Amino acid sequence: MSHDLHGDFPTAAQLDAADPLAEFRSQFELPDGIYLVGNSLGALPKTARHHVATELDRWSSLGVEGHFTGDLAWKDYHHLVTGQLASITGAKPEEVVAMNALTVNLHLLMVSFYQPTPQRHKILIESHAFPSDHFAAESQIRHRGFDPTESLVLIAPRDGEETLRTDDILATIAEHGDELALVMLPGVQYYTGQVLPMAEITQAGHAVGAFVGFDLAHAVGNVELSLHDWDVDFAAWCSYKYLNSGPGGVGGAFVHSRHVADQTLPKFLGWWGTNASTRFEMATEFDAIPTIESWQLSNAPILPLAVLRASLDIIEAAGGVPALRKKSELQIEFFDRRLTETLGDRIDNITPQRLEERGCQYALRVTNGDGKRVFEALEHARVLCDWREPDVIRVAPVPLYNSFDDIEQFVQILDGIVT
Repeated sequence: MSHDLHGDFPTAAQLDAADPLAEFRSQFELPDGIYLVGNSLGALPKTARHHVATELDRWSSLGVEGHFTGDLAWKDYHHLVTGQLASITGAKPEEVVAMNALTVNLHLLMVSFYQPTPQRHKILIESHAFPSDHFAAESQIRHRGFDPTESLVLIAPRDGEETLRTDDILATIAEHGDELALVMLPGVQYYTGQVLPMAEITQAGHAVGAFVGFDLAHAVGNVELSLHDWDVDFAAWCSYKYLNSGPGGVGGAFVHSRHVADQTLPKFLGWWGTNASTRFEMATEFDAIPTIESWQLSNAPILPLAVLRASLDIIEAAGGVPALRKKSELQIEFFDRRLTETLGDRIDNITPQRLEERGCQYALRVTNGDGKRVFEALEHARVLCDWREPDVIRVAPVPLYNSFDDIEQFVQILDGIVT
């Protein structure tokens, strides 16, 4: 069973007392219990209620004129989050936009960046990709007249290993070389929590003439990103995990500035991607906005964007992702130590150990194979985490609102459950 902390290591209480971000916990509404599942759905920012109510009031009082009235005019409302999304993703403002949902954006971007030819037609994804990514890649291949059994390249961990080796990723890119049209991988792998080396992957993909894009669902707001400097071609993300925009919240997309004004790229067109100054003249000749906004199809969903605004303001006030990451690294160090001290070999953490290869998510496996029972017992104890088949409990101490005490309580409760 567990024993007290010893030596010179700080306790959870000491770490919480010294935490410069501790005050931000009070800016969220957390469910009863211990909430450690922000990797699946972030907590509710308290100010979201005000932001959404403001737009409901504007709708009530202004009606359609709300599209054009004041600093919150709906026709430009998505611009209110552009600068903050650029900061979080390491992008230029003209490279990012809040729109649609993650898989919708992946499809729209693959229209532009998957350009198969008889010689170069392959897409590289991981074998354990999130199902949506696999479905998107496979359906795009079929839509272009190719066969996924020939055009879809899957990379997997080595036998007996849980995570991908960088050397293996780079070797697979090189192996398929002239046949590779697109590399599309996660920034953070959803099951193991592994952070992939995005800059190296991008460089390797470009070296063989392929486009490179990333699904950043588990990376955005979790780890530091430099999409522009890494020369990534495109990326897409959801915002309801670490960006706390609420269930089904509006997604986001990135296209590198090298491509945003390139009108030779194929893309699906919509009214909201055309010149904003002439949009309401109702002309049917597409006049592309010279930014990523030309990928927009429809006007923005205002109520979900209001929630996202509330969360992004809190993240900015906390010092942005660098400040969150600094705390996260302390939480990782504390969590690792407490798991080892308290549970020993009863729990296996399959998340990589090196800090640069992990974000705040843990992927825990109960070594005696009793994981599902353990997960259900955690739920019964109101410890909220999640289960991913076949045998992983995902736990994510989110630095914006989770305390070191949350981690300590989780470890103690887990100790009492795992035999």
